[in-house]
Amino acid sequence: MLKGLAADRHAQGDSRRLNLGALLRRVHLTGPVTRVELADWMGVNRSTVMALTAELAAAGLVREVTAGGSGRAGRPSRVVRPASDTVYVLAFDIAVDRLVAARVGLGGVVAARLEAERPRAGADLDSVVSVLADFGRALHHAAPPGSVCVGVGASYCGMIRPGDGMVRFGPDMGWVDQAFGAELARRLDLGLPVLVGNEAHLGALAEHQRGAGVGVQNLVYLHGDVGVGGGIIVGGELLDGDGGYASEVGHMLVNPYQGRPCGCGSRGCLEAEVGERALLDVAGRPAQEKGREAVRAVVAAAAQGEPAARDALRHIGDWLGIGVANVINLFNPGVVIFGGTLSEVFPVCASHVRSRIAANVLPISRDKARLRVSALGYDATLIGAAELGFSPLFADPWASPLPGEPRRAPPRLQPSRSR
Repeated sequence: MLKGLAADRHAQGDSRRLNLGALLRRVHLTGPVTRVELADWMGVNRSTVMALTAELAAAGLVREVTAGGSGRAGRPSRVVRPASDTVYVLAFDIAVDRLVAARVGLGGVVAARLEAERPRAGADLDSVVSVLADFGRALHHAAPPGSVCVGVGASYCGMIRPGDGMVRFGPDMGWVDQAFGAELARRLDLGLPVLVGNEAHLGALAEHQRGAGVGVQNLVYLHGDVGVGGGIIVGGELLDGDGGYASEVGHMLVNPYQGRPCGCGSRGCLEAEVGERALLDVAGRPAQEKGREAVRAVVAAAAQGEPAARDALRHIGDWLGIGVANVINLFNPGVVIFGGTLSEVFPVCASHVRSRIAANVLPISRDKARLRVSALGYDATLIGAAELGFSPLFADPWASPLPGEPRRAPPRLQPSRSR
């Protein structure tokens, strides 16, 4: 009997924790929402929602205000808002040639950011972590007095081992088995783990939750930078594979016999045929030109009618179309989203991509798939890192006690220093 009662109490606690997390995540993703809307969405009565929102408000995670001008008779519903100015995460985006750090408030508000160039100089764990730790501490100390950091997330341009933030392989910079997450956490010294994800995986999640893929349960996100990364959402969940290394669309083999060499050691990978260097080489740009601005210059030149630039984008569009045709046939997505530099390249060569899709995709899948440019732009991977940082909070927003036991505050970092 006593064991049964204890199990019931634990089940009640787990249920409450799940409901608190679900409600908080909803407010975080959608912004201000009434209690009535929350009750309808959760399928519970209003008194249950009132108790949950009161608990989150007591924790300082949300605020409740009276809705104005609803036009309804009776008492106006209360509106629940995320505490964006006082609850935040630190988010980091580590690309091949730049480092970005941001303080992102609950609700997805980017409150402050810092950026630096990253030299393309090989395995550089120490220098990357040093810059990011300085950025993170500066953002934390500059936060409003009394605000709280609840997590840290990072997006890295490589294959990440789930759980500990180990970079198993970063082909463009030669990183192999680099303990990035643990080292950044140690240098930040904020009492929080650093959760690390692959940049394209996090970009896919961000677009699914906040961008061009909202409401779409099956999508493919292609992220262009120096190379090409992929993130795939299936049934609303990230396809991460058996070891967490799935969706490496950039290393899908498209031109095995005459293909360009790839940084992974293979030849003819999609990223080798459509990545930054491929575009610049085919357009006849010198080897020292690189980065987003160089890609933009080719796109601009093509728009102005320069023959070499136009030919290069036709060439890239053809190979990109082959890659997109393959992923549509394989995954039957509702949407394919082009992010990073591909968000600038795709509109110029869209007709060539669509031609390949028309020729090479099964009609039943071809008719369903829509092609879209990222709604979050170059911030998709940073926003994805922020969402990763918030994930422990939504899993357990209130380190919840069982009924009758002392209440503990949510797992939080020390408040930011007053200034």
